[in-house]
Amino acid sequence: MAFSLEKFIHSLDVRALPRVLQIQSGIYCQGSVYEMFGNECSLSTGEVIKVISFKINKLIARICENNEGSQFSAKVELPLNFPGLYKVVADKTPYVSIEEIARKVSIGPTRFGHPCFYSTEDIKLANFTIKYGEQITFNSVEEVNGTTAVNCVVVRNNQSHSFTLPLSQEGEFYECEDDQIYTLKEIAEWKIPKCRNRIVKLSNTLHVWDSSSPFPKNFDGCLILMPVYEVQAVMKFRKDIVHILSDLDVEVKDITDCYDIGSFLQPLSLEDIFERTSKEFPMVAEIMEGPSGSQKPYNLLSTGKEIIIYKKYQAARVLASEMRSDSSKRHFLIPMSYKGKFKRRPREFPTAYDLEIARSEKEQLHVVATKAFVSLHKELFSVSVGDQFLVQQCQTSEVLYEGRKKLLDVLACEQILSDSYKKVLLPMYMEGGFVEVVHDKKQYHLSEICKEFHLPFNVKVSVRDLSVEEDVLAAAPGLQFEEEITDSYLLISSASNPVESWEIPVYRLNILVHLLSKDVQTAVPPVTRTTVEEVSKEEYYMLRRYENLTLHPPPRPPKKPT
Repeated sequence: MAFSLEKFIHSLDVRALPRVLQIQSGIYCQGSVYEMFGNECSLSTGEVIKVISFKINKLIARICENNEGSQFSAKVELPLNFPGLYKVVADKTPYVSIEEIARKVSIGPTRFGHPCFYSTEDIKLANFTIKYGEQITFNSVEEVNGTTAVNCVVVRNNQSHSFTLPLSQEGEFYECEDDQIYTLKEIAEWKIPKCRNRIVKLSNTLHVWDSSSPFPKNFDGCLILMPVYEVQAVMKFRKDIVHILSDLDVEVKDITDCYDIGSFLQPLSLEDIFERTSKEFPMVAEIMEGPSGSQKPYNLLSTGKEIIIYKKYQAARVLASEMRSDSSKRHFLIPMSYKGKFKRRPREFPTAYDLEIARSEKEQLHVVATKAFVSLHKELFSVSVGDQFLVQQCQTSEVLYEGRKKLLDVLACEQILSDSYKKVLLPMYMEGGFVEVVHDKKQYHLSEICKEFHLPFNVKVSVRDLSVEEDVLAAAPGLQFEEEITDSYLLISSASNPVESWEIPVYRLNILVHLLSKDVQTAVPPVTRTTVEEVSKEEYYMLRRYENLTLHPPPRPPKKPT
């Protein structure tokens, strides 16, 4: 049965990829969309393509003439970076099962991927009952013992109750109202269900009309959004990836079940390569689609170039952020082989408990108070702004509390006076503010800092890395080394001129390759080069999220007595 390409892609579950399609009608050549991506080709009747992925490329917006969205005006094409913040209007059409929600709604690890629904009737589980109208947050989809289910949470009386709902659970489920605001890109990636449009409302606080706006002057901010997908596909006799917009006027037929899918070139992502066994390395691959960039190693990864992939492994990096007060701070992953040197910068500590965590046997911690604190107990010290302390150790102290003696965790310090020292005790629950006084003028390599000090740790580049043309860290006003992480890498070199090898990250480079049946002359890689990698804000939070899953959190600081 033939469908329009648009209808087929809108209904396609990404988990069903890849799919082989045959063009049933339509030809597309003059002004082809492929020319926008540097390719020229046409889709003619009988052509066979293999769809490997798709994503929203742009949005078609129509102005709602009323809030019900029953009448619409002319269409307006909006890029995903179109400015403005929008509220999502809850869909009034119900979902009839958990399976439909999981199939049509984006559920994922970020805060955008936690949609909320309510049921029109009570749902009785083995040891829990979800009440009618109660907000259910969908956190993730996973398979347990061969059965796929959705991990959900209900908050009741300020307590979270976790449970799973099987895909077979039926009922009437409606979207909950969402009071968050989103960019168009965030809505496109997370908030437009498959086979449905999405009504949004421009946030009033930012709704200012000007002459460049594509909307009329009396526009009330209500839009209905329809996605146009960019489809990535492989053609029978081409080595590159072609990009097709889903609103192409062609009809297609799904012939996956009766076609030899292995007759196409097999595009592989870096994740696919990393999942191969160590015995399969080294291997030669040709780039089908690579990143843009003239700097090494990105210039080795342009479309059509051949590379040698020597091995896969885990490598250590230090996650660092610029010390800036504004939102434009940058984030970096620094390899241990970085050849620059660093000088220490003062650290800031919001509580006495943070002083205890930062205390080390190597040197005495010297701090200045930046916030006053009045102690509730006469046995403990009250702090004034400007007081200086040498931090000693954590201990317990007996204090009088409501006429009774009580033991409290305290931090023993020496207050620095003009000509002497005074022993004082600070309550561990103390909420104050301290800044470090740095006496150490030594210059450190990155590996020395990780070995000798606790992270987070504040530094500034004192000697830049002379082995690279441009050291991006040298321009930073200051850096905070936040944590040491382990990440996945592939070691690659140019196949035509393998004079040096480079580490490339597996999960942050969008590359497709296909393997070549060529022998590698030597399995020993040439000298290895590494680079400081700047990561986006989204990548930074994902790195912190997944790294922190493996760490045990520190104990909570003591509570302030009531």
